[in-house]
Amino acid sequence: MHSRRKKFVVLIFCLLILLCACSEKNALERIKETGAITVLTRNNAHSYYIYRDTPMGFEYDLAKAFAEYMGVQLTIATPRWDSLIKSLNSGKGDFIAASMTITPSRENLVDFSVSYLDIQQHVIVHKSNYQVKKIDDLAGKTVHVRQGTSYEERLRELKKQGLDLNIKLHDDTPTEELISMVAEREIDITIADSNVALLNRRYYPDVRMLFAISEPQPIGWAVKKGEKALLDQINRFFEKMKKERRLTRIYKKYYSAVEVFDYVDLKKYHHRLQTRLPKYEGIIKQVSKAHGFDWRFITAVIYQESHFDPRARSSTGVRGLMQLTLTTAKEMGIQNRLDPAQSISGGVKYLKKLYDRYENIPGFDRLLFTLASYNVGHGHVLDARKIARQKGLDPQRWSSLEQTLPLLRHRKYYKKTTYGYCRGTEPVRFVHRVLTYYDILKREGIS
Repeated sequence: MHSRRKKFVVLIFCLLILLCACSEKNALERIKETGAITVLTRNNAHSYYIYRDTPMGFEYDLAKAFAEYMGVQLTIATPRWDSLIKSLNSGKGDFIAASMTITPSRENLVDFSVSYLDIQQHVIVHKSNYQVKKIDDLAGKTVHVRQGTSYEERLRELKKQGLDLNIKLHDDTPTEELISMVAEREIDITIADSNVALLNRRYYPDVRMLFAISEPQPIGWAVKKGEKALLDQINRFFEKMKKERRLTRIYKKYYSAVEVFDYVDLKKYHHRLQTRLPKYEGIIKQVSKAHGFDWRFITAVIYQESHFDPRARSSTGVRGLMQLTLTTAKEMGIQNRLDPAQSISGGVKYLKKLYDRYENIPGFDRLLFTLASYNVGHGHVLDARKIARQKGLDPQRWSSLEQTLPLLRHRKYYKKTTYGYCRGTEPVRFVHRVLTYYDILKREGIS
């Protein structure tokens, strides 16, 4: 009798557990019910940061787009790197979006989405280090990486394969910080994913990005094991983003022309930010604020135009810090193009006039259209947009003009336009360089 009663109690207990499990909502149901979704990410230059009181970052923009796709509000949580998966599995977030490499060991702990970016791990050294040329040269060397990363996993694999290297682990130290330590010669070697390495060469031109130590690896978002409904939503979202090329646009926003690296130019830029910029920083900030621009953006334009040389003059006759034509200077009420304050005032005023013309251009593209017009003229941008329409491209997107502006060099295209021939590759190059200089300066304002 006692045995039967005991079995009955156990049976009831199991049924209660089963009923609780059945009644428990999955992640997707909870998200729809609450109208909010929490992303677990990292506070760094690649995932998520605050700039001028505005949240930004490659992963943040993707997560924000996903929340909009779902019709819910986005909440941000930034645990330590080694706590990301633990935080996900303990219910502190709904998904991880932190440029996390999909590895077998991690797949045992979480479920990953389809890949949205492929990277490779590269060796990073100071430019003066010529001892390391190939992977075997790592033997006997100490390589510094953050604990709990795919870098650590790969280095341990290499050790097992017989490469006698030393691994120095750092506690939750961002890869960017380790790269800066290489630049300052505090450490000799670190490892970085290709996207991180390419971007950080801008900030630390004295580092060299050497050979890859891994095959191409996929990056994905992670959800808790078994959350198939949420994972399916994420995968459909990425499919849509890729089809509409929104993923490419967000990537270019943060990684525009990272493959282009001019060591001499970037070294001069970093040097002149210290030696020349201070003379003009006050007036740049004042005029930029008056016209609603980020002063760092205006500084980037000035550097691209004149390298902070107030007497700069081009073969086409444009002069001064912002390389104004005589016509534009008169239009903006500028009497002396060689006067730094007048040049900055006139140039920024003209940029604002161009910016106002593109009020229907969405988001960040509006700024890029403005830059192209400043360089090559509003009329040629109109012609390039017309060609974009004819080719079935979106005339509201900078990615379309990157393709059509260079076509204005060819008679086949410019003979049918209103404003005719122009060296259309130059405004594209101009925009890329300004964005590079802007990105370097912007980094100082990131939190």
